[in-house]
Amino acid sequence: MTTSKGLPAGRAVAVEGEESADLGGLLVRAAARHPEHGVRHSSGERPLDHALLTYPQLLEDSLRLLGSLTEAGVRPGRVVALLLERPEEFLPAFWACQLGGITVCPLVPVRNDPQRWAAQLSHVDTLLDGPLLITDSRTRETLPAVEGLAVATVEDLVLAAAGTDPRTVAVARPGPDEVALLVLTSGSTGASKAVRLTHANLLASMAAKAETQSLTSHDVTLNWISYDHVAALLEAHLLPLSVGALQLQVRPEPVLADPVLFLELIDAHRVTMTFTPNFLLGLINKALDQSSAPPPLDLSCLRHIVSGGEANPVVTGIGFLDRLAPYGLHRGALWPAFGMTETCAGSIYNREFPDADRGAEFAAVGRPVDGLRIRVAEEDGVTPLPDGEVGEVQLTGPMITTGYRNDKDATQAAFTTDGWLRTGDLGRLSGGRLTLVGRSKDSIIVNGVNYYSHDLESVLDGLEGIEKSFVAAFPTRPRGSDTEQLAVAFAADPDVARDEAALHRLLIAIRNSVVLHWGFRPALLLPLPKDAFPKTSLGKIPRSLMRRRLESGDLDEHIASVGELVTRQLGGHVTPVGTVETTLAELYAELFEVEPSAISATAGFFDLGGTSLDILRLKSLVSQRFPDADLPVLAILTSPSVRALAARIEEGRSAERAPYDPVVALQTSGDGTPLFCIHPGVGEVLVFVNLAKYFVHERPFYALRARGFNPGEKPFESFEEMTRTYVDAIRSRQPHGPYAIAGYSFGAAVAFEVAKRLEADGERVDFLGSFNLPPHIKYRMDELDFVETAVNLAMFLDLVSAEQARTLPAELRPLSRQEQLGHLIAMAPSHRLAELDLDLERFTAWADLADGLTGLGRTYRPSGSVAAMSVFYAIPLRGSKQDWLDGELRRWEDFTRGTPRYIDVPGEHYTLMGPEHVAAFQSILRAELDRALTGPAAARADGGEGGSTRC
Repeated sequence: MTTSKGLPAGRAVAVEGEESADLGGLLVRAAARHPEHGVRHSSGERPLDHALLTYPQLLEDSLRLLGSLTEAGVRPGRVVALLLERPEEFLPAFWACQLGGITVCPLVPVRNDPQRWAAQLSHVDTLLDGPLLITDSRTRETLPAVEGLAVATVEDLVLAAAGTDPRTVAVARPGPDEVALLVLTSGSTGASKAVRLTHANLLASMAAKAETQSLTSHDVTLNWISYDHVAALLEAHLLPLSVGALQLQVRPEPVLADPVLFLELIDAHRVTMTFTPNFLLGLINKALDQSSAPPPLDLSCLRHIVSGGEANPVVTGIGFLDRLAPYGLHRGALWPAFGMTETCAGSIYNREFPDADRGAEFAAVGRPVDGLRIRVAEEDGVTPLPDGEVGEVQLTGPMITTGYRNDKDATQAAFTTDGWLRTGDLGRLSGGRLTLVGRSKDSIIVNGVNYYSHDLESVLDGLEGIEKSFVAAFPTRPRGSDTEQLAVAFAADPDVARDEAALHRLLIAIRNSVVLHWGFRPALLLPLPKDAFPKTSLGKIPRSLMRRRLESGDLDEHIASVGELVTRQLGGHVTPVGTVETTLAELYAELFEVEPSAISATAGFFDLGGTSLDILRLKSLVSQRFPDADLPVLAILTSPSVRALAARIEEGRSAERAPYDPVVALQTSGDGTPLFCIHPGVGEVLVFVNLAKYFVHERPFYALRARGFNPGEKPFESFEEMTRTYVDAIRSRQPHGPYAIAGYSFGAAVAFEVAKRLEADGERVDFLGSFNLPPHIKYRMDELDFVETAVNLAMFLDLVSAEQARTLPAELRPLSRQEQLGHLIAMAPSHRLAELDLDLERFTAWADLADGLTGLGRTYRPSGSVAAMSVFYAIPLRGSKQDWLDGELRRWEDFTRGTPRYIDVPGEHYTLMGPEHVAAFQSILRAELDRALTGPAAARADGGEGGSTRC
């Protein structure tokens, strides 16, 4: 039962002398007893920079937000799902709910897969009985439509709460057995469970953790992990708050890009306790080994690091302690640990590392906190096994969950008949000390996060080219690795298996699907014949057997074969030449965890499986090894191979700058007619990077970049100069036709002029594509003054949302140019600025260049004609799609000798090639290219047949 009463002073005073019976009381007590402490929010860019939100301020912000929730009809017992990625927004919303007796369920966005995201939200809506979803306005715009889902934005709630006196807000006193927190387990969108954690569970856990770790209000803690990870929320926020400690919160991106920053933050803020999965320890070890000079660090303040979420290799932990001993880190500072969502995160700690673990491959997880009991039993039994025998680890205690919301079957299966939690882990006890030796569940733990095999297998089983029911996802851990890795074995259908290029495309599709679904790349993709897959009588593939076969060497011949296939498909191995190429090959090898000899000088970063997070790590590694090379992220995107990147580094060292070349080779393999794509109005070619991946082995994909990005480059002075320059550059790559040319937005007008010139020179242009732009652009360019152009650029780069972009020009217009640009940078998410390596100076230069291109567009008047055109149309910036097609895009008929083809594509003007639509767009584009480039030349020259196509 939940009771409510008015806050205020009454409750705060009451808490002074008593222990709280509910979670909200922890914040009230912290605010009353430790008003000078709170959460330091840091961007991580400079270790000492931070903004302090004191516990009293957090309490007041949370109470105001609770007032808004109450006004919106949210009552105690309701579930609120928090889809808030910024800690500054998440924490007040979380505590508002706790103070109001409202159950919280943290969520994470699934931005790259709208269908999966919609399925997740629909499942959550059903599982949680119609919760209120709170998100930010940027995310609200991209939410997939889910019928009946109630959504509110944190901005609207904060605005509504602006005049609220927090002392007037009624707070709740939920009972100890009421659910405070629901945490979704990893799993497929329709199968995730919601772990129930009651107020009693969480309070018992915090008290036991604090006792074990000797935490007090004098401590300073550090967290860099997002709050959707249960250990970050409980171990790194609730725990320090429960004792009134000062806590430092930093975003994960800067730490992952520069792992030594983790140590610098500890030193700068005199951190005494922190938490991190083991994989970061391995990254720090590597970074320190590669450092040209020892960093100036004093780590004598650090009492202990809790390391959980995955197994801790002893060699990694000892190596970490050895490397940091000269900086004052004491020998017993590293505590391997174990916990689950079902146990309120960390509940077993190894405080005897490393001395008690010497000679072992993995550290023990240690001894339980007070109140938690451990037994090891036969997997299906309840009888404890003797010390030293391996069995299923089972737990009981006040911090153990009561089960799963709305899932009686899962709850029943999770507990033994006498009420002990079945962890699914195999282990042994020795003198009360627990060592884990494996898992009975089919899951993979990568960088501290649990993933379930069946979840990924269901996705991959639907890929074209894979034999149904012949795919297995399982973990592997090469000796010395700091974390588990993912291996995927599959059987390709006979036609694909016989075609080497098709098999390589399938490998790329599988890798891209894994990255899209789980956010990291697989370590090994292994095509196998069907008879290499053992199956049970029920038709299931025993994944543990697949792992044993892999790690015993039984599959080595297949591994070598697929490696040779990939090398051939990437154009063969080209040995790096010279010091710079050799060094870069070593950095690529470290990033992709292969031997340097396996890196070809001409293999592209994305061909090797690089992700956006890898780009940040590579930039950091390059900066360390080549401190004189100030390479922006864009340099890596546009020069992705070892050879191309080495040339950029050498160019930076040279007194003479390389001449401007607009052509950026995003993909060079394949024998088909090359595709040349011309930049949109922002001048850059980033938008084409993901699209180009899909053309591997089919045709080269070149993008044309505007002049003016590099130091000393003078922007184009006329539309005609730009067109002439691009024609010359295209012909330098492909002297004669037939040509394939396309342009996105502003670039479509340029592509039209390029095609006209090529045809005037007697060349054939068999494919000309306009990506959502009509021929007459002057009227749109006239609408764009500098601030409109800058805001559009910011939206294009995902620095501001489309909703914000609609109102920002009017708000910013009274300001100076520098103030306008500074405001846009200040609004931008810090992680996005880090991804683009963008600061105010670079953004200013980019905005000036884009404004110059807009000026050229104002002078443009289409004239003449081309043989044919394919017009790809999406939802326009304003108005309906049909009006856009009929009223604007069909005007291309005045400038083509044959009727253009109009091809409907998903998405909006700015998202048609974004992560959520690129897979559909590439399929449509490739089909249209095949049609245009393989049909009779005479039909193409005469314009062929036009019409409208819906894809």
